[in-house]
Amino acid sequence: MSDPSPRPVLTPAARRFLPWVVALAFFMQTLDTTILNTALPGMARDLGENPLRMQSAVVAYMLTVALLIPASGWLADRFGTRTLFLWAIGLFSAGSLACALSSSLNMLVAARVLQGVGGALLVPVGRLTVLRAFPREEFLPVMTFIAIPGLVGPLIGPALGGLLVEYVSWHWIFLINLPVGVAGVLASLRFMPQLKSQRAAPFDWGGYVLFSLGLMLLSVALQGFGEQMVGSAVAMVLLVAGVASMMAYWLHAARAPEPLFSMVLFTIPTYRIGIIGNVFARLGSGATPFLMPMFLQLGLGFSPSAAGLSMVPTVMGAMLTKTVAIKLIKRLGYRRVLVANTLALGAMIASFALVDRHTTHLWLALHLGLFGMINSMQFTAMNTLTLGDLDAATASSGNSLLSVVMQLSMSLGVATSSTLLLLFSGVGNVHSVLGAGIDLVPAFHATYLAIGSMAALASFIFYQLRHHEGARDAQDTMGQE
Repeated sequence: MSDPSPRPVLTPAARRFLPWVVALAFFMQTLDTTILNTALPGMARDLGENPLRMQSAVVAYMLTVALLIPASGWLADRFGTRTLFLWAIGLFSAGSLACALSSSLNMLVAARVLQGVGGALLVPVGRLTVLRAFPREEFLPVMTFIAIPGLVGPLIGPALGGLLVEYVSWHWIFLINLPVGVAGVLASLRFMPQLKSQRAAPFDWGGYVLFSLGLMLLSVALQGFGEQMVGSAVAMVLLVAGVASMMAYWLHAARAPEPLFSMVLFTIPTYRIGIIGNVFARLGSGATPFLMPMFLQLGLGFSPSAAGLSMVPTVMGAMLTKTVAIKLIKRLGYRRVLVANTLALGAMIASFALVDRHTTHLWLALHLGLFGMINSMQFTAMNTLTLGDLDAATASSGNSLLSVVMQLSMSLGVATSSTLLLLFSGVGNVHSVLGAGIDLVPAFHATYLAIGSMAALASFIFYQLRHHEGARDAQDTMGQE
């Protein structure tokens, strides 16, 4: 990222309310990533779709966010933070309205892409504005304040989605974004500073095209194998093309003077191990928020509201762990924590195969709460390990790549789990499983065992850490999740 313009002089009102504006953006983005999952079976019923094929509405959003994150900083430098932030809110709101008006899954996926364009810019541009508008000694307290709504969104998202789809309509999970978007636009016009770079930063458009093309081809190929929306031969061609695009980017980045992601990053052992470990660990943990609400409804017969409320202990457990994660890492070291916790995470995901119709609500709440604690410990340890040893020259590129990997691996986790669920259920060609009398519990159990095993394999990656690596104090990276 290029050198910013001189730090602006904020009015007292802007100093007071700018953090609230950015916090609102964090809330909108995090709420939207969790509110949809509980509503998917009800949406499938109204749209006449198989609920086991609704993952494309989730993957489309995550993949769009992953594709646009690398360009967010350059766009803010080029057009200004206020301009881009307003566009982000506008596109997110327009996408939300289009989602609510969708009458088919294809329309919904297209609307989710539009919504993802706005969502991809909201958080990075808001964070960048705070970084440039507030002095360094105030940055961490302000970011801590901004991160709180980011924790509230996942807390209320599943429950709110379930309540809306059961008692009102699934359309309202998108329509509630509109008044929030209007408030965000009005507040941004008044309190958001227009910050630009003093000099135009070169952007690696060639690398960006290769990298983005590779991500899209790999994602479409994976979904093609699972949903049989294209032939196996076509899916294989897309897979090979995706791998070729990513290899082409790697060769391009090795020669480019200012690549999209600096190759220097991969000479840092903790970053290299952290990024690779993130990919495999999140394949399992990223799939669980998608799978669990569907398992509770399609497998165990929960109502949408009951399924949404059942997810609350997961977020509560995650919030509790935040207070002890860094202390535990400092005491035991990254290698011990990540190896043990990754194995525990895989076992925890696999253990959902023990949940059946006879499981009590109390036991399910304890089970999900413990999963939330272990999952949160995993995220915190992986992120602080990955970013903790970066210096000023590599921090921006490293943080951007980590954000992309987080979104990408979660979208791959959703796509992979959906593919496995269709495979194990044997209902890939059934238009809808709702009301068809099909027992999906064994298919969900087998899927949990499979993705839990995949997540546990990441422990071998973290075992490559040396005992002393990742020892630098990395508390400033805590806001990544």
